[in-house]
Formats: sequence, C-alpha cells, structure tokens
Amino acid sequence: MTQLQIALIFGPRILDYVFNLCEGNIDFLERLSDKLLLKIISYLDLEDVARLSQTSRRFSKLCRSDRLWELIVESACDVTPDLRALAKEMGWRQMFFTSKLQLQRQIRKRKQRQESQDDGYF
Repeated sequence: MTQLQIALIFGPRILDYVFNLCEGNIDFLERLSDKLLLKIISYLDLEDVARLSQTSRRFSKLCRSDRLWELIVESACDVTPDLRALAKEMGWRQMFFTSKLQLQRQIRKRKQRQESQDDGYF
C-alpha cells in the first residue's frame, strides 16, 4: 500500500501520525487519561492553565471542567460542607473566582433559605 493510498483511505492526519510514530515522535499527553491530566493541570499556575486551554479542544474542555476547578479550590483552601454544597449550585470555577466576602454572603443566604424551607415543613 502506498502513502497516497493510506492518505486516501485513512486521511492525511493518520498518515502524519504513522510517520511520527515511525520517527519516534509520540505525543504521550494524548495517551494519558483525563483524570491524570486534570491532576497534573491542577498544579499549574492560572496563566498556564489559560494558555493550555488554547492548545486543543481536549485541553480546552479539561481546563473548563468543574473537576479541575474543584481540585484547584481544594488545594487552595479547606472545603467545608457548606462550600461544597454552594459549589454544586454555582460551579467550582465560579467559586474560585468569587471573592471570600461574596462567598460568605451566599453561604449565609443559602442557610437562610434552607432554614425557611425546614420551618415550612414542620
């Protein structure tokens, strides 16, 4: 089978991939699981996360994922049950970029809503 036939059948992208494999140029990051990549990305500076998100669709998706921002928040501070519940409502990424004062207000409001709902049931 010639290179032209391979390119016609499988596409030029696969042909380039095979050439790179033969030359020893393997993209090991592509072979890593999302879970492992998220753990690695969580150690990067925010500027690097922003840059990485622009390199491919996969990294864009990973850098925007709620799981990544959960890991980042957990490494930056102690996550209380109240914070965890609030993060489920608003998202971990938004929580990371929200000021501490705003978070305290939102937790207080959330507790008040829960208390008023609990009062309505008894």
